[in-house]
This record gives sequence, C-alpha cells and structure tokens, in this order.
Amino acid sequence: MPRIALVTCRPGPEVAEDRDLPGLVRALEEAGAEASAEVWDDDGVDWSGFDLAVIRSTWDYSWRAAEFTAWAERCGTLTRLANPADVVRWNTDKRYLGELAGAGVPVVDTRYLAPGDALDLPDDHEYVVKPTSGAGARFAARYTPDEHDTAVRHLQRMHAEGFTAMVQPYVRGIDTAGERALQYFGGSLLHASRKGPVLAPGTPYDQRKVAHPGLTDWTPTLEEAAIARKALASVPGRPELLYARVDLVDGEDGRPRVMELELVEPNLFLWLHPESVPRVAEEILKAAVR
Repeated sequence: MPRIALVTCRPGPEVAEDRDLPGLVRALEEAGAEASAEVWDDDGVDWSGFDLAVIRSTWDYSWRAAEFTAWAERCGTLTRLANPADVVRWNTDKRYLGELAGAGVPVVDTRYLAPGDALDLPDDHEYVVKPTSGAGARFAARYTPDEHDTAVRHLQRMHAEGFTAMVQPYVRGIDTAGERALQYFGGSLLHASRKGPVLAPGTPYDQRKVAHPGLTDWTPTLEEAAIARKALASVPGRPELLYARVDLVDGEDGRPRVMELELVEPNLFLWLHPESVPRVAEEILKAAVR
C-alpha cells in the first residue's frame, strides 16, 4: 500500500481553506493508498516514510519563498516530490515569464523592479504592481497614472521586505472575458475554469482579495490549449510534471496571453469539477508506485 502525503500549510488569517483536500485524501484511500495531509514546515513529519509527497496547498509559501524552496530540495532527497524541487525553485519566482517570452510564448508584458532599481512607472495607462513571489493577489494592486505616489509607496514597502516587483499593464480583457485556468494532470488536460477580475480599482495592495471570484466551468478554445501546451513545453529541462495550471487572459488584440504558469501549488478546483477527482487520484497513485 503506497503512502502518500498531500502537502499543505498551517491555517491562518491570510491562508485560504483548501476545499479539495479532504475529498482527495478520501479518494486516495478508497483507491488503495494510505494518504494524509501534512504541513510542509512541520518538523515532526518524516518525509522519508512516504512513497510520494504531492504539493497541494502550501499557500503561505510566497512570503517564505527561500524557506519553502529549501524544504522542497530537502524533501526531494527523502522521497519522490511532485512537482520536483528544481521546478519549484524556478516557478516560485515569476521572472520565469521573461523566460517564457524568450521562448516565444505569448505572455502579459512584464517589467521587473528589484530593490535599488529606479521606481519607473507608466504615465499613460493603467497598470498592476505585484511581487514576483506571490499568490492569491497578495501585495497586488492596480493603479492609474494619477495614483503614482500611492504606487511608489507600494513599491517601497515591497522593496523594504526584499521583494522584487512586477509591473504589468492592466489587461482590460479580464473585465469582459475573465481569466481562464487550464488544469493539467498526468500530462494531459484535466479541466478548465474561468473567473472574474480580482483587482478592483482603489483596493489597497495590503487588503485581502477574493482570489477566484465568480469561478465557473470553461471549455478552452483551440488557441488557448495550444498556448498552454507551448508554455508547458518551454519549462527548462522539459521536466515530468504531475500537475500544472496555465492562467490565460486576452491581450489588447483579443488573443490569449499567459498570465501565470502555476507549477507549485495551483488550486485544482476539484470542488467545481468533482468528475476529475478519480483521475487525479489515479495519476497520483501511478506516480507513487513508479
């Protein structure tokens, strides 16, 4: 009987509940595994006692990225880790968008401002400021050129805490077409969903946001699926990925662009797609017994 850890984090005021976790543990047990939810930074967990550790909802990692990636590398020496530690290290820093763009993947235009860089912000269009290590729209906000001083204070706060900032044009297509999330498991499309805009005008960067407003089922277009496959094929080293989520929005030309490529702890939204639970459990079991 394979022993499988579904890796999560401690509950807290800034951490969303993982609605999928209890059902996934149950599905794995019904399929013949010994499964449990384990907290990634719990020193009492013996990771070597598991055949597979699957990162599921470590949603506090973004403000402890160095600590989390060190854990992933350590865990990966003790058991099989999905996704692998080198993927975790690459994907926890959203500067990977620049690498995807260099590989020809259409992505949302992005500039990066590290601590010490000049605070150069757009003066002719609405834009978004967020950290390169972030999740759930934490430390993210949208600004108009008239809100320059507020945006500068936002950047100064992030830089003081050691974060590199991303500056992107506010993609207005989100307001009409939403953001689409294409989920992959075991190397093929699992399901997809669409959500509405997260960043409302005037919302402070340090205010907690609803990360997935208006989430609904979605059928990807052929172009969306092709761009998602291209993004996945551009991950350095072409690693074997147990799971992935590709988040897409429409650019000014109406064509899909990659907003994020989530390879660490993407919410799978199994509560919205219960028909996907058996396949997820099956693929996890396959990975555990290789």
